[in-house]
Amino acid sequence: MAGLDMMAVRNIASKAIEKELSANIENAGKKKNEGAFSSVLDAAMNMVNDTNNLSNAAEAEQLNFAMGYSNNAHDLAIAQQKAALSLQYTVAVKNKFLEAYKEIMNIQI
Repeated sequence: MAGLDMMAVRNIASKAIEKELSANIENAGKKKNEGAFSSVLDAAMNMVNDTNNLSNAAEAEQLNFAMGYSNNAHDLAIAQQKAALSLQYTVAVKNKFLEAYKEIMNIQI
């Protein structure tokens, strides 16, 4: 039963991260004075910053739990899961950027 609850948390967290990422990309695309690549790059950098913030929050929650300031293991698990999912998405986006770069470099002129 506990496995099902964690899967539900994972699904909810992944949907929230996907929604935030798509909102960042849409907001970056609405900037008029910048090129398409720079807006996508800005969205990716925002995602990296968000991932860093989530990782720092998870680490702070872990330290609070370890020191006894917090006894809520549920909040600790949620913070760690958010950080892990955000890192997975960031790595996936990085891999897609690298694939796109390699494809561009292989174009024959």
